[in-house]
Amino acid sequence: MKAAPEAQLRLIDLQELDTSLDRLAHRRRTLPELAELDRLEGRRTELRDAIVSAETEVGDLDREQKKAEQDVDQVRTRADRDQKRLDSGQVTSAKDLGSLQAEIASLQRRQSDLEEVVLEIMERREEAEGKVNALKTERESSEKEYADAGARRDEAQQQIDGESGMTTTARTAVAKDVPDDLLALYEKLRGQFGGVGAAKLYRGACQGCHLALNTVDLNRIRAAAGDEVIRCEECRRILIRTPESGL
Repeated sequence: MKAAPEAQLRLIDLQELDTSLDRLAHRRRTLPELAELDRLEGRRTELRDAIVSAETEVGDLDREQKKAEQDVDQVRTRADRDQKRLDSGQVTSAKDLGSLQAEIASLQRRQSDLEEVVLEIMERREEAEGKVNALKTERESSEKEYADAGARRDEAQQQIDGESGMTTTARTAVAKDVPDDLLALYEKLRGQFGGVGAAKLYRGACQGCHLALNTVDLNRIRAAAGDEVIRCEECRRILIRTPESGL
């Protein structure tokens, strides 16, 4: 393949612009705000699940407390009924009186035990409600952090996109100076070799693979016409000759 030396030199300018675009794309993909947003999104999910679990616990304790209070009311009602029978003087048999008094005492102990259960449930519910409130407070803080990180990400992406836009415009202008066949070869090599399709020959070494050329290859390049498109024998990238090539 042949191309004017000036056109070949433009490949170096094109490569520098493409490398800049690749760096900008990499920066955009690896913004620290993206990792922060992923972390915060994970925490938001954890908090949502934790709040649902804590609220479910509060609901369960509400039902448990209601049931315990109903048990207390039932025992209290029965004890009150028995106490009224005792106070009314309707029970005259010593045996029946003893049984009734024993039952009242038993019901009072049972009521006291159930009231302790209610208090214990109320304490657990208060603790669970406090946990819900604490989680909701943390969720509010997490949402603010997420919004702040999103704003920083958007700002950074806008800056990168602005730089990318200007670089792409410059690249378009440079690419017009490169013949179509040479440009197609360059693009093909860029895809094969990690984004680098053309490199300078600098002091006898390819700046693409950073390997020094042997004497035979250097002599071949010295003998080549100026419009001959040279390829590195090691990495096969396009080699661009400059006054600093060491030929």
